[in-house]
Amino acid sequence: ILTGGTLELVWMGLAPLAGAQPPNVIIGTIVGTAFAITTGVKPDVAVGVAVPFAVAVQMGITFLFSVMSGVMSRCDRMAENADTRGIERVNYLALLALGTFYFLCAFLPIYFGAEHAKTIIDVLPQRLIDGLGVAGGIMPAIGFAVLLKIMMKNVYIPYFILGFVAAAWLKLPVLAIAAAALAMALIDLLRKSPEPTQPAAQKEEFEDGI
Repeated sequence: ILTGGTLELVWMGLAPLAGAQPPNVIIGTIVGTAFAITTGVKPDVAVGVAVPFAVAVQMGITFLFSVMSGVMSRCDRMAENADTRGIERVNYLALLALGTFYFLCAFLPIYFGAEHAKTIIDVLPQRLIDGLGVAGGIMPAIGFAVLLKIMMKNVYIPYFILGFVAAAWLKLPVLAIAAAALAMALIDLLRKSPEPTQPAAQKEEFEDGI
């Protein structure tokens, strides 16, 4: 749970923008969590292993998509000829290739690495383990920084300062800070939500007292 939560903080600010693809968060989390369970290392060390693996998997997916792009011209000809069966076959082939790639990336490291992961950890020098731990500890801060770079506005700066004071000086737990942030968000939402408009009273004209 700790490893998964830490990785969620790392991936929080990552989103695909145009042609820029972030590391593959799904495969990275699977491998990092399984690595932490099988070896018993700390979550920050598991994060240091998961992030490079996620980057490598995303590079493989980008290469796979580049190969698939060569089929697009053939799909255009199929569309001109109204060959729906051919387009279906191409889509199924692409899904099969992508699913097989995901399966191999998620299954093989866990299947073959479960028995030897502990041995590899014991062989690695302590400096490397400490370096992975430091890198893994920095990753959540990088995730928050990327998220703030995307959504940060001047009106959010006071909330950021309040959160920093609550965490760094007051030493409040994360759950308490999250509850306070939820209350502030609800107050801001209720203040900005428009009040329901009352239907205007219609004047009735009476003739001869009726």
